[in-house]
Amino acid sequence: MPDIPKVALLIETARGFGRGMLRGIARYARLHGPWSFYLTPGDFEQALPKMQRWGGTGIIARIETPEVGRAILATGLPTIALDLSDEQLEPGNPLSRLSEISSDSYHAAQMAADHLLDRKFPHYAFVGIPGRVWSRRREESFCGRVRAAGFEPLVYRPPRRQRDRDWDREQAVLADWLDALPKPVGLMACNDDRGRQVLEACRAAKINVPEEIAVVGVDDDELLCELADPPLSSVALNAERGGYQAAALLDKMMRSRARARKPQRLVVEPLHVVTRHSTDIIALDDHEVATVLRYIHHNAVRPIRIEDLLEQVQISRRALEIRFRRAMGRTIHAEIQRVRLERAKRLLLESELPIPKVAASAGYDSASYLSQVFRQAVGTTPARYRREARGR
Repeated sequence: MPDIPKVALLIETARGFGRGMLRGIARYARLHGPWSFYLTPGDFEQALPKMQRWGGTGIIARIETPEVGRAILATGLPTIALDLSDEQLEPGNPLSRLSEISSDSYHAAQMAADHLLDRKFPHYAFVGIPGRVWSRRREESFCGRVRAAGFEPLVYRPPRRQRDRDWDREQAVLADWLDALPKPVGLMACNDDRGRQVLEACRAAKINVPEEIAVVGVDDDELLCELADPPLSSVALNAERGGYQAAALLDKMMRSRARARKPQRLVVEPLHVVTRHSTDIIALDDHEVATVLRYIHHNAVRPIRIEDLLEQVQISRRALEIRFRRAMGRTIHAEIQRVRLERAKRLLLESELPIPKVAASAGYDSASYLSQVFRQAVGTTPARYRREARGR
């Protein structure tokens, strides 16, 4: 009987991204195992077991300290690292020879920026975490996207002294910074933890969310986001699939009993923004257009007639059409189609619903009409879009 692989998992369990990764790893082990695991529940606290004594055969780890990095390298075991820093990826660094899985911070931040830009804020801001490579990458991507749209983003710089970064001390600093921002403003936090802190600082400064500051995070840690006050919008990452892919690569490396000769780079893709109350607003000076937009977003899955929209405002059809196009840069019909298409994409990625039910749930009269819209807008069919997205 072949030996059961023993895998050490140095992955945070107190965060949604880490738990998603672990679910994917567990699913792979259930289908292709059995595997035995060493796990240290918690946040970023790490302790590598005595791998030789334990009989370990592989490692998947977020390498938080040089000591942990040296201990992992000393084992000589097949290893998948999570989110290596720029320093760790430098050619002279021995950790650069490890295979890696990282979140696609570039596209996640662009997704967050587009989410806020769609809400027509006149100002944009970013709050990150110092020393985290994924936070810096998200900041750069978010700011680049906002600048390309014609706005200059405002970026929060945490206190320099480490002792002042304890949340009990930093909260007042962040609250003052948020209070001084021009408003209304759309703000991206580098992850959901930081997003919750931004919301806490807003409460401390008596800033209304989302009317004055709308906040979106990253990771879509559902429990964390739903318990935030108000509930936090967030970019969902396909962490479970990433965990599955990391386990598959580690399995291949363990079977050959060696680290990959050429490091492999796996990417956890962003899926979409899960909209909750923290960004559920349209920041337009034109109150009537904002009201119509909100109605469209809340009712797009049902048939919408122009008469339904006119019931929400006290202006003529012609005036509404002109003002809507001026404010949004597209027609009312185009906005309805855009919202429905985005919902269809989410259902294709997140659910196993057959195409006709996806069409009905997204507000389309038939599967054939959904396919027609999909071909025109995306260049492929809904079924192929689902297959290719899951294949990636």
